[in-house]
Amino acid sequence: MLEARRKYEQLLQNLRQLKRIVVAFSGGVDSTFLLKAAIEALGSECVLAVTANSETYPERELQEAIALAGELGSLHLVIETSELNIPGYAENPTNRCYYCKQELFSHLIPIAKERGYDHVVFGAIADDLGEHRPGLQAAIENGVRAPLQEAGLTKAEIRQLSREMGLRTWDKPSFACLSSRIPYGEVITLGKLTMIDQAEQFLMDLGFRQVRVRQHDKLARIEVSPEDIQKLVGFSELVVEKLKSIGYTYVCIDLQGYRSGSLNETLQSLDMVSNQ
Repeated sequence: MLEARRKYEQLLQNLRQLKRIVVAFSGGVDSTFLLKAAIEALGSECVLAVTANSETYPERELQEAIALAGELGSLHLVIETSELNIPGYAENPTNRCYYCKQELFSHLIPIAKERGYDHVVFGAIADDLGEHRPGLQAAIENGVRAPLQEAGLTKAEIRQLSREMGLRTWDKPSFACLSSRIPYGEVITLGKLTMIDQAEQFLMDLGFRQVRVRQHDKLARIEVSPEDIQKLVGFSELVVEKLKSIGYTYVCIDLQGYRSGSLNETLQSLDMVSNQ
């Protein structure tokens, strides 16, 4: 952990150079860690956490973000946005996250300027550099900084440091916007997002922590942690009944279990088709 602590000191040093900042705050593992570090480096009076509430952000996550900001003693602002109103977003292209981040930053940058903050930062990490993350391009284009990534901090290091710092998010399951449950090219609608949200909330209420309900038309493909698959099988009758009442025709369990960005696996097949 010496390397992780060294990176953390580098993070604090980098943050001090930014003076006054707006933090894009979702309440997830990374943005909570970033907010905590920013307050340590700059003081709470120089940090503003901003949470964007939209159709793709579950109410449970919003309430969690509000609670966490309060626990950290941060200034906190909740704004209303709508990804579905962004031209091109609902068509769900492979660079969907680019549109989303452009929309977010188009709100945060004016807020920073109006309130006297010098920079906008967000919680991208070192791991993101090796994944399909179109939102990083939007950050570069808008001059938005990614301090965790700049310090070379990985998800594993952030979780460990968060635990040492007493942050209750240290083992929080990974989360991504609800749109990430819909395959690229399939239109995103409020109805679909609502179905996904209700299905995932039901599974969480049953005790599953890491959950994804990937929606393929009327089929729900459920991902849980591999060690929870057998437990999910035990609830199969109850889960099928509930998800059908939500609107799904078919319900299945993904035997590979949860993995981040599983719908990105289709990008390889799309590339193969385009190259033939």
